[in-house]
Amino acid sequence: MDSRPISNADSRLSALHAWLATLSPELGIAPHTLRPASSDASFRRYFRLDVRDGTAIIMDAPPQHEDCRPFVHIAERLQQAGLRVPRILAQDLDQGFLLLSDLGTHTYFQALQEGLNAQATHALYRPALHALVRMQQAPYEGLPVYDATRLLEELGVFQEWYVQKHCGSTLSASEGDALNVLFAQLVADNASQPNVLVHRDFHSPNLMLPETEGGEPGIIDFQDAVAGPITYDIASLVTDARYTWEEPEQLDWAIRYWEAARAAGLPVGDDFAEFHRAYEWMSLQRNLRILGVFARLSLRDSKHHYIDHLPRVHEYIRQVASRYGALRPLLRVIDRLQGIEPTNPFGLR
Repeated sequence: MDSRPISNADSRLSALHAWLATLSPELGIAPHTLRPASSDASFRRYFRLDVRDGTAIIMDAPPQHEDCRPFVHIAERLQQAGLRVPRILAQDLDQGFLLLSDLGTHTYFQALQEGLNAQATHALYRPALHALVRMQQAPYEGLPVYDATRLLEELGVFQEWYVQKHCGSTLSASEGDALNVLFAQLVADNASQPNVLVHRDFHSPNLMLPETEGGEPGIIDFQDAVAGPITYDIASLVTDARYTWEEPEQLDWAIRYWEAARAAGLPVGDDFAEFHRAYEWMSLQRNLRILGVFARLSLRDSKHHYIDHLPRVHEYIRQVASRYGALRPLLRVIDRLQGIEPTNPFGLR
């Protein structure tokens, strides 16, 4: 985790210390131990500090940019579903501060980077699949709806920030027409799926190592949860933008999830082949959005490390687009933008 010193010039730091001073002495907070824990793609950042029972996490979410209320609301739903999420120890929603229980220092992503063997990886991911199934049984009423309108809007991020600004290109009239038809088909298919509670980033950076071997992960960064397509989160997990899963591993996770979801009565259908196609099309939707979002984070917000993940996302997109005839126009556009020659003189696949 990030261990850089905190700048004394930080304008929110004094407000944070003043808030900590108002909290119950029973928490045993040691303000002088405040240190960075992590940050994310938004304006939120996180600190760790010592408390009586060990350590705790502070979420700092500047209210002019972020709203802590969705996090509090979703945390309650997930706790009631029996999931391992941070407990809220103290809060000041107007200032944008939350004091949270600490789920540990290591995410799945960090553990994978440190080199897990196949057995250890399966020991982590099988419980994560069961946690996903339980999360999808939590109530989703009242959450923002991830509908066709929103899905289509997100594909605009791909065209604006990836095609136009990152690649410095424009689509030809024929490319634009073909992609409009393809995107309409993709969105209609994804939006037609049954709705469940969707985390939106259920992948290795947001899963914390379990407390005991074989236990379920801690789940973080769920404040953007929506009511949306049932395949979205399994697509997030098996086509992880920050860690490469080869197709045999993707298929293994997907089959295990589908079996557990069916056993739990979730509406995943009785035909795995159709479910596999549906979640692959959902992964394509997600990964096109990610190309645009990561390009925007680099170009607009100077978070250039996100560009390092684009080759992996390209491969996930190519994997799906090459498998289905209706998606081939997208594959040709992606190849052109990357300077890849067609596989035959007619540019067909």
